[in-house]
Amino acid sequence: MKIYLFDSTEAHDNLLPLSFTRPIADFRCGILTIREKWEKYIPGDYGYFPVEYLRDKFGSVDNPYEDALFIAGNLLPRPELIDAIKFLNPGEALVRPKQADSEVSFLSSIYAFRGSLSSLLSNKFKYIPFPNPATQKDTAAIVPPSITYLYDIFQKNGEEIIRDFQLITKGRKSQPIPDCVRKISSSNLKGLGRLIFIEKGAKVECASINLTKGPVYIGKDAVLMEGACIRGPFALCETSEVKMGTKIYEGTTIGPHCKVGGEISNAVFFGYSNKAHDGFLGNAVIGEWCNIGAGTNASNLKNDYSKIRLWNYATHSFMKTDLQFCGLIMGDHSKIGVNCMINTATVIGVGVNIHGAGFPRNFVPCFSEGSPTSGFTTVPLNKFLDIMDRVMSRRDMKPTEVDMQMLKHIYEYQQK
Repeated sequence: MKIYLFDSTEAHDNLLPLSFTRPIADFRCGILTIREKWEKYIPGDYGYFPVEYLRDKFGSVDNPYEDALFIAGNLLPRPELIDAIKFLNPGEALVRPKQADSEVSFLSSIYAFRGSLSSLLSNKFKYIPFPNPATQKDTAAIVPPSITYLYDIFQKNGEEIIRDFQLITKGRKSQPIPDCVRKISSSNLKGLGRLIFIEKGAKVECASINLTKGPVYIGKDAVLMEGACIRGPFALCETSEVKMGTKIYEGTTIGPHCKVGGEISNAVFFGYSNKAHDGFLGNAVIGEWCNIGAGTNASNLKNDYSKIRLWNYATHSFMKTDLQFCGLIMGDHSKIGVNCMINTATVIGVGVNIHGAGFPRNFVPCFSEGSPTSGFTTVPLNKFLDIMDRVMSRRDMKPTEVDMQMLKHIYEYQQK
């Protein structure tokens, strides 16, 4: 069956700037992206149904009248939800219980749907509440977790690393752990079996690895250099590098094709991004094709220890959170120069270039260039596209015409 991971406008807008350039199902949380998780739990022919301007790049529904399975792209798989989805009949939708008896007007209220796209968009289906209050005494225990706001990514990352580790290493054999690796293990993490898994081609050289809080996954052809200190749960994905003497705390994922150094705590790098030198980054999410210069530090705690307010694109304002720790959220193709200072809970859009002394504002719009002392201006689109081309060519990649049209749409959106 064809399976589509769909994005509601509400979910998309609440997850900007990271959702500017990808469907939510392409977010990395844990070792895998959300799509990669679903592909392992429910095999099928997967596609996307993202917001309209992303469809040229990521595809859409092939046949709007064909029977298919639609799953909300921000949902994280859990056994009860997976079972409920598998038993959906044509014309049935899993919805939040409070909306099961009323008209569902937005995709954001639907967890999953079986049927045609035309039926889904016209609200022609039977509502199945999940979890069902009539049959479940403790419905809160099985409410499916989701990536609803930007901070959900790093908050849920540690648990997702553990789940993904169990999923992708079960029944497989790790490469040998070198004798030079210092391992601090625990007997408290039952059911995980081997707590370090090293994929083929990876190199782990004289690192210190603490497994008392979770496992450590080293992806194919990745490099963990000598002197690095790692605390699990931690994931280093394919071909990425951890530099000498790096300190990485639990709940951190370094996505594919990244280079990192310095001190990192509970952060997620989606991929193709670098923070290769000293400097602190914590409770953070970094998109793709980003670079953080040497000596740059990003605060994750306010001096007065008060709760965090974080920029939200959906409301065009700083939203209240219940968080005390929140660091940098960085959209794709953004850069921060050497020895910069980033304030607590700073959201940086797509295509931003920050340099110079001082703290920039907690929200830096897309395609901004400058410093806190000299001010920021809008980067001309052609200049940004030239820089993007140079950056990607260093990895033997080139932006496509579809990529450039997508970024042009984001640029025009930002100018409104």
